Amino acid sequence: MSASSRPVPGGAAPGPGTGAAVIGLDLGGTKIAAALFAADGTVLARHTRPTPAGDGAPAVLDALAGAAAAVDPGRLATALGIAAAGVVDPRTGLVTSATDTIRGWAGTALGSGLADRTGYPVACDNDVRATAGPELAALTAPGTDHAPSEPEPPHGTAPTGHDPAGHGSSGARRTASGARRAGGGSLLFVAVGTGVGGAIAVDGRMLHGASGIAGHLGHLPSPAAAGLPCTCGATGHLEVIASGPGIAAHYERLTGAPVDRLETVAARAARGDDHAVRAITVGAAATGRALGGLANALGPDRVVVGGGVPRIGPLYGDALTAAFVPELMPPLRGLRPEPPRFGADAAVRGAAALTTTLPLHRPGADR
Repeated sequence: MSASSRPVPGGAAPGPGTGAAVIGLDLGGTKIAAALFAADGTVLARHTRPTPAGDGAPAVLDALAGAAAAVDPGRLATALGIAAAGVVDPRTGLVTSATDTIRGWAGTALGSGLADRTGYPVACDNDVRATAGPELAALTAPGTDHAPSEPEPPHGTAPTGHDPAGHGSSGARRTASGARRAGGGSLLFVAVGTGVGGAIAVDGRMLHGASGIAGHLGHLPSPAAAGLPCTCGATGHLEVIASGPGIAAHYERLTGAPVDRLETVAARAARGDDHAVRAITVGAAATGRALGGLANALGPDRVVVGGGVPRIGPLYGDALTAAFVPELMPPLRGLRPEPPRFGADAAVRGAAALTTTLPLHRPGADR
């Protein structure tokens, strides 16, 4: 069995105990990825297709429904979970805010629209929160570095908050200092790519907040971005200086020379270009300081830094960690940012697991 198709530790398999297959969809600005999962988390089928982002929301919903049909022609699945770009409120099923990467995406009835097109009950969430779901499950998985070695069940009562998809669990946890505490794990997850997204889980529960906006870490204020306009309409947000395009734009401001993409800046930094080094390290340090402050506020067991930008090399990661550590209060001094545990399947696997933890929007339901 390949690494991508074996069941995932920590109960992250979609729908365990139900005996049913589940579909996971990951909607990005350029690509739709689909996977059909067995009840034990084994991948039964995969499918990808381009996102018709310029054709508008109805065309994107049609493409998502087509991907679901392609990955499950035998109608084995009993539910569908989707991880989507934008601010998604899983309770209402609406995309409450979005950039223009997908034309007309803001305001889309994602849950009901996809349910009506596919005939499946649909759970939906933001793509970064869904991707973080397996990371949260791994915090309490037996045999993982962050799992409790000897869980302590509640006294006199059955465990509560059990989540078969792995988004939360009961039992004792160890803090960053090694002390035991009750409750599920806490996670701070950031994805740094063309934007800066995030997910926050506290005591085993993923936070969604009003309108599904919790976790949008790229819109924290950052001194390094002071005065710079953000895509959300405000100024001075972290995303402007820390995202891939933000780092490239900072290099252009430093040199006056246009640059096509982040990888070009990274290549110049590797050749000793001081301006390229500065653009990368300023963005990384801004992210590290923001995460350090959030760690003090939230007390996570694990901080995960994913996305495409960290993959440019150690220059970025070293600068982020060097800025992160001095911000920490004494009980968290052992905490360090870590890369994601899971690879390309994380988003579709997390999407499928949403069907066990979030409201299901059913076909033909009264709206």
